[in-house]
Amino acid sequence: MQVVMLVAGMSTRTHPLTLTRPKPMLPIANKPIIEHNLEQLKGLVKEIILIVGYRQEMIRKLLGEYWHDIKISYCEQKEQKGTGHAVLQAKSFITDRFLVMNGDDIFAHNDIKKLLALPNGALVKHVENPEQFGVYQVDERNRVLDLVEKPKTFIGTLTNIGCYLFERDFFQDLEQMPLSVRGEYEITTAILSYARRKDFFVCPIEGFWLTNGFPWELLNSQRIIMSGMQASFNEGIVESGVVLKDPVTIGKGTVVKAGSYIEGPVIIGNNCEIGPNCYLRPYTAIGAHCRIGNAVEIKNSIVMAQSNICHLSYVGDSVIGSRVTLGAGFISANVRHDEKPVLSLVKGELYNTRLTKFGTIIADGVKTGVHTSVLPGRKIWPGFTTYPGQVIATDLIE
Repeated sequence: MQVVMLVAGMSTRTHPLTLTRPKPMLPIANKPIIEHNLEQLKGLVKEIILIVGYRQEMIRKLLGEYWHDIKISYCEQKEQKGTGHAVLQAKSFITDRFLVMNGDDIFAHNDIKKLLALPNGALVKHVENPEQFGVYQVDERNRVLDLVEKPKTFIGTLTNIGCYLFERDFFQDLEQMPLSVRGEYEITTAILSYARRKDFFVCPIEGFWLTNGFPWELLNSQRIIMSGMQASFNEGIVESGVVLKDPVTIGKGTVVKAGSYIEGPVIIGNNCEIGPNCYLRPYTAIGAHCRIGNAVEIKNSIVMAQSNICHLSYVGDSVIGSRVTLGAGFISANVRHDEKPVLSLVKGELYNTRLTKFGTIIADGVKTGVHTSVLPGRKIWPGFTTYPGQVIATDLIE
C-alpha cells in the first residue's frame, strides 16, 4: 500500500510557529507531527509519497529515503493550488490503490487499518456542530451520496477529516476538477465526482483524530498522546531530593537537580539541566538542550529545543519555540479575570479558542527581559526582544 501525504502548505493559521518550520515539523511530546503519523502507519504501508513545498529541506533532512522499513519518496508541489492539485502531483508514483492523508493531523492506526478493509472510502467523525467542516450525506450502507463544505443548514454529523482511500482511477476525477470559489483545486470536489460514478464509503473513527490547525491545538494533541504513557524511563542523572511521580521520561545527559518536583506525565529531552527546585506539572514536554532554572513552574506546555527559562518564571498552557530565552520572573498569564474563553488573533481575526486556560505562543529566537508578563492568548513573532517589566497586551508581530 502507498500513501500520499500532504505536507507542502505554509500554514499561516499556525503562525508564528510556522514562520520558521513547516507545520508537520512542529513537536508534540518531543516528536514532530509527521513522525507521529508515520508511527500510526507502521505495518500498514510500504511507501509514503510526501507532497512537499514550504521549507521542504527540513522534512527531507529528518526522514531521508527510509523511515524504519517504509520507503519515503518526495514530490514537490511548486505552486500552492489546493489539496486536489497536491494529490495530482503524485500520479506517476501510484501503482494501485492508495491512501491520501493530511500530514499535519494525526490519525489512529486502527482507524486507518479499518479504512483499508474497504474498497475505497474516507475516515469520518461524528461532530455535533459540523458547520465548519465538510459534511457527508450517506445511505444505509454508509455509501456517499453528497459532500457539502461548511453547510449552512443541518445535513448530518459525518464530517470529513482528511484521510481517504482511492483506487488509481481517482486521478481521472482530479484531472477534471474545476477551480473552487477560493481559486483552488479542492480534493473534495474530485471526491464528489468520484462518488457519483462508483461506490465510495465513509468509515467512522473509533480512535483519535488530532487536529493541529491552530497553534493552541498542539496542547490538546500532546495531552492525548501523553495520556498513553504508562511508565517512567530515565537515562539521565536525578539528584537526591527530587520527586518523580510516574510517568516521567528523562533523556540522556539530562541532570535533574535537588528539590525539583516532577508530576507526570512529563517528557524531558536529552542534555537538559532542570532545577534546582523546579515544578514540572502534567502534560509538559521539554525539548533537548534546554535549561529550566531555579524555582520555575511549567504546566501543560511545549518547550522546544535549546530554550532557556530562567529562575522564578511561570509558563502555563503555552507553546515556547526553540532557542528562546525567557528572562527571570517571566509570567504567562493563562486565565482571564472574567474566566471566559481566551481569544487569540489569527490572520487579523480574533478567534475563540474555547479554552478557559491558555497562555502564550512564543516563536523561535525570542528573548524577554526580566519580569516580562504576557496576557492570555498573545503571541510573539520570531526574534523579538522585550524590555524588563514589559506587559505584552497585544501580539508582537513583524
